[in-house]
Amino acid sequence: MRALVLADGEPSSRAGLDAAWPGWRRGTVLVVAADGGARLAAALGLTIDSWVGDGDSMAPEDVADLERRGVAVERLPLDKDESDTEVAVAAAVGAGAMEITVLGALGGRRLDHALANIGLLAHPALAGRAACLLDERTRVRLIEAPGADGQPVRWPLPGRPGDVVSLLPWGGDVDGVTTDGFRYPLRDEPLPAGPARGLSNVRLAPDAAVTVRRGRLLVVESPATLGR
Repeated sequence: MRALVLADGEPSSRAGLDAAWPGWRRGTVLVVAADGGARLAAALGLTIDSWVGDGDSMAPEDVADLERRGVAVERLPLDKDESDTEVAVAAAVGAGAMEITVLGALGGRRLDHALANIGLLAHPALAGRAACLLDERTRVRLIEAPGADGQPVRWPLPGRPGDVVSLLPWGGDVDGVTTDGFRYPLRDEPLPAGPARGLSNVRLAPDAAVTVRRGRLLVVESPATLGR
């Protein structure tokens, strides 16, 4: 089951997403809006199934309108430990989603929110699930190694040749990184936290991949049209 979570960051256009990431909404069966992320739905041609939030970025009458339209609404307290987006992701997981794409998670007025949303990719609830953050300029995913069997993790990175792919350590050093199908190869090499060694690689093959022995590695993809 695939779910879309709508966060209240910088919006993307449907045309922009279609051009950057063809098939980005294919197979979606659940749409969960996190507070003001509900405003993204109409422009993207999406129908909201459920809404969660504390209402600090959504007018009460707009939330009431969602309820009148049959949307399941979960009101949250203003004082809480989780962000609205985190609760929305948890709701998608609780509904059985094995693939979760978060839109509106990047940009916006608050850098801290964007960083927290990137950090959500490491949330324990997403273990064993495919998750990414997406806008028309960026797709962000997280590789965690070793796998449950203690072995290195090989992660397919299919896509258009020419697109930019950055491999960035997240939360510490990453060891044993090997790439296939990229302009600048890595062969069982470390990517320590701090240096920008993994920045701005380029996909050469449509079936590129990366293998990681240990650590957390952010995979940040950008369409070639954005430049390097």
